[in-house]
Amino acid sequence: MDESREIHAALIREIRRRLIGESVPRLHRCLSELTEEEIWARANNNSNSVGNLILHLTGNVNQWIVSALGGEEDKRERQREFDERGPIATSVLLENLNAVMKKADAVISSLEPEELTLTKNVQGYTETVLAILIHVTEHFSYHTGQVSYIAKAQKNLDLNYYKDQDLNQTE
Repeated sequence: MDESREIHAALIREIRRRLIGESVPRLHRCLSELTEEEIWARANNNSNSVGNLILHLTGNVNQWIVSALGGEEDKRERQREFDERGPIATSVLLENLNAVMKKADAVISSLEPEELTLTKNVQGYTETVLAILIHVTEHFSYHTGQVSYIAKAQKNLDLNYYKDQDLNQTE
């Protein structure tokens, strides 16, 4: 395998690990700890609920990966993700997220090295495929952190994301 293919393979593995292997299970963990009322609670009118954030992540991944990179029609109505007041059942939120992430995983896994520098139009931007992958990964991680913070604050709990790791290692 030449070096560019090795870099491409490493990039795809890391994106899949961060999105599918790390962030999605964290969202499931958070939602399993919250009641439906807590999922739709807002700290104030300028804040989003966990439910809104899950809708937003589902919409973002669907638009940027499934549509822009995978070729499916873009039907996203972004503002509805934030206007929703729920409740939408937790099981429905997670089923929709899982379905979009399954499609996104297939699209991401099918990308070829030469596609990373192609440009795509999405949400009014012209971006390379590489930029889209980076955007979605950091965006997803950012909002996963928000959901984690909300769950920890509402429940006063340790989510144990690193329970089997010694994070004090220096080598």
